[in-house]
Amino acid sequence: MPRPENYYEKLLQQYLDGQCSREELETLFGYLNTTASKRPLLMAMKREFERVMNEKHDVPQVLGDRIETRLLQEISRSKVVPIRPFHYLKWGAAAAVVVLISTAAIFYISRKPVAPKLALQQVISVGSPGINKAKLTLSDGSVVTLDSAGNRVIQQGDIKVQQHNGQLLYPLTTGPSSIVSYNLLAVPRGGQFNVVLPDGSHVWLNAASSLRYPTAFSSSNRTVEIQGQAYFEIKPMPDQPFIVKVNNIEVQVLGTSFDLMAYADEPVTRTTLVQGAVKVKSGDNEKQLLPGQAAAVNNTTGALSIHTADLKETTAWRTGFFNFENASLVSILKQLSRWYDVEADYQSIPDGNRFGGYISRNLPLQEVLPMLETDKVKLKLEDRTIKVILIR
Repeated sequence: MPRPENYYEKLLQQYLDGQCSREELETLFGYLNTTASKRPLLMAMKREFERVMNEKHDVPQVLGDRIETRLLQEISRSKVVPIRPFHYLKWGAAAAVVVLISTAAIFYISRKPVAPKLALQQVISVGSPGINKAKLTLSDGSVVTLDSAGNRVIQQGDIKVQQHNGQLLYPLTTGPSSIVSYNLLAVPRGGQFNVVLPDGSHVWLNAASSLRYPTAFSSSNRTVEIQGQAYFEIKPMPDQPFIVKVNNIEVQVLGTSFDLMAYADEPVTRTTLVQGAVKVKSGDNEKQLLPGQAAAVNNTTGALSIHTADLKETTAWRTGFFNFENASLVSILKQLSRWYDVEADYQSIPDGNRFGGYISRNLPLQEVLPMLETDKVKLKLEDRTIKVILIR
């Protein structure tokens, strides 16, 4: 009996909605194994991905991450100009189908109850992606450990700080405070966290980052200190500018969204403006940014330069992705080592390899490394270290 038009696309949609029976799953997987299915189902996956993103439907996370990553990689192929030598993250339509089949089977099995002990082992295994976690040092020196499951109130004198999952929320203060006390929010490697400051500004901290800030802003400006990387959405207050300090650099803000990357092991400190306006000061140099621009301060010389930014690449981490555009293997491994809390062996990395594409930050490291391999470079996770193996 002939199948109705778009039968397999509808099966795919049912599967992603968790409504496929075992018989329908077997039918869908069987079709995915045929050559004729590759391009139509790839396009169906793309349409379904767009539908889910637009309608905010729930998708099994493991499945969603893998489909999303592969689709974004495929889409990015037509948008990135090849720079020789340039190596795209390896995959194609056939690979996408294979991944979908294997992932679907994994998800089908994983719906069975998992013993708590096994689940814990999976969470803490080497190469697991980062999670919401941080340590909050209060003004009296006491330390509070924060995780993704925490829901509580942290009392500091008259101030009640709410922790809800991966966010800290400070009570809103409308005027200067006569008492100034500071908190330090430190996110380790393999973590991320979000804080809403006393003025209502939002700060997202990436792995291996910290933010020092007052529990109530007390003067004519709002000053915080950052190490690592953070994304800021600042509450506009024209009479009380927001200032971010890092080393000898100041970023002055009235109300805007921007990313600041200031890792000690990177050659530059980079401020990327998404919207609004900021001024970046380094020594006697001062530059004002327009949306879509980035200021790079050389961490050795202090030289300040302005260039056009790739906003999708810069802010991808906050939405759960690595976005590599003509990126070196060294820069990529630095990002992976922070997020997966592993080391990387940079000694034998050859020059010249460049990569482009998206990878979900929710994928295990063991799945990410093969995407970065070439015919001359292989990557292996060994004793919490990413080893670079050269093929002669």
